Amino acid sequence: MAQKIYLLDTNVLVYDPQSIYAFEGANLGIPITVLEELDSFKSESNSRGRNAREVNRILDKLRNVGCLRDGVPLENGGTLKIIFPEENIVQAAPFLEKNGDNDILKMALGLKNLKFHVVFISKDLNARVKADVIGIEAHDYLKGRITQDQFYQGWKRVQVPAVQLKREFPDILKQLAEEKKLTRNEFILVESNNNPFNHSVFRYLGFKKFKKVDDPIFAWPMQARNPQQLMALDLLLDPEVQLITLFGQAGTGKTFLALLAGLHQSLINDEYSKMLISRPVIPLGKDIGYLPGDIHEKLHSWMLPIYDNIEFIVHHASAGNHMQQVAQDLHNNYKHEKNKKDKHGNNRKHRKKHKDMLPGGLAHVDDLIRRGKLSLEAITYMRGRSIPYQFILIDEVQNLTPHEIKTLISRVGDGSKIILAGDPYQIDSPHLDFSSNGLVVVSERFKGQRLFGSVYLQNSERSELSDLATKLL
Repeated sequence: MAQKIYLLDTNVLVYDPQSIYAFEGANLGIPITVLEELDSFKSESNSRGRNAREVNRILDKLRNVGCLRDGVPLENGGTLKIIFPEENIVQAAPFLEKNGDNDILKMALGLKNLKFHVVFISKDLNARVKADVIGIEAHDYLKGRITQDQFYQGWKRVQVPAVQLKREFPDILKQLAEEKKLTRNEFILVESNNNPFNHSVFRYLGFKKFKKVDDPIFAWPMQARNPQQLMALDLLLDPEVQLITLFGQAGTGKTFLALLAGLHQSLINDEYSKMLISRPVIPLGKDIGYLPGDIHEKLHSWMLPIYDNIEFIVHHASAGNHMQQVAQDLHNNYKHEKNKKDKHGNNRKHRKKHKDMLPGGLAHVDDLIRRGKLSLEAITYMRGRSIPYQFILIDEVQNLTPHEIKTLISRVGDGSKIILAGDPYQIDSPHLDFSSNGLVVVSERFKGQRLFGSVYLQNSERSELSDLATKLL
């Protein structure tokens, strides 16, 4: 029987430096071309550079165990060796171009001709297709893979007779808890059999206990627009839940809800000293340093979605405040009708004074930054820090690896809460997919933990046009 060897592509090591230890008892091969590609990445300040440097550190430690060219034993019972071109007996490989991917596949073909059973492991779909064409068995790196149908959404929908909804806790909740079909901090949307608009939301607290979820009261005239937004706000406003993942497509309210809850808890309740907000710059393909202007101008360009959401909150708070004042003015005019002329002038002054003020210290983004209540930062500069007593929002997390997310979560200090928001169906990083991105992996690993909660927001609330574009395009 031919000896089996797993040949690792560069993208596997870049995605997970610990993948070297993921094949228990197996023989692993790393082509020398992979080391050369890692060497070209190591000076980069992004995740690819950091992971390339970690792989180099792991291999450097293994040098103390033995010769990497001859093969060194691993702690999991396997072996690792570096594969060189001279082991390739194929003189003419069926590729038109000379590049790193094709050189790696040439080595795979050469090992096969040396009677090895070669299994090529790559996260590059096209590389796997080319491997199959030349007769090499190829697979994706699937450690901890989660399918789109299986990922943890944070809530369940059940239907009951309408009479059950008149009870404080419908009988179905006890049944679900006894059947152990719930995880801690998972929500249950209980709907009437005949009317889905007649519903209640409950959160499972563990130990067969439930909490009925009601609309929170904000200092500003805003509330949840659907049951999933209500679930998200319940987690965001709970100081006991320190890690939250919010999933959803554009327009579902992930960022808006997190900002609303964070501003309320920072400005009204003083639960956090300030809000810290960050987003990865993966879609640009380069670090934030390549954006024009100084650091504040760079951040402003990349944080425009944050500005838009906060300005939306400010606008609604201002409009609601104005309407309340108008109602109060009408009441005063009616009450003091005899002094109509004098009161009219006083009310106008009062309205003008009120127009320039917002309740609870709410202000525009730049004002909040100047007051030290809001901080916009690049993820690049968050490594190595400890962040206490802050409400931390990381947006577009689907573009980060699990290792990067681990680095961010480990920065969270005492009294802080961190929210990870993103859409795992819209990934810009070439090395990540639905199963392997940090947002989905964190949700799966943390589900059931007392300090963790997650909600999948399925309804777009941005506009009818936005919702239609998502469906049709």
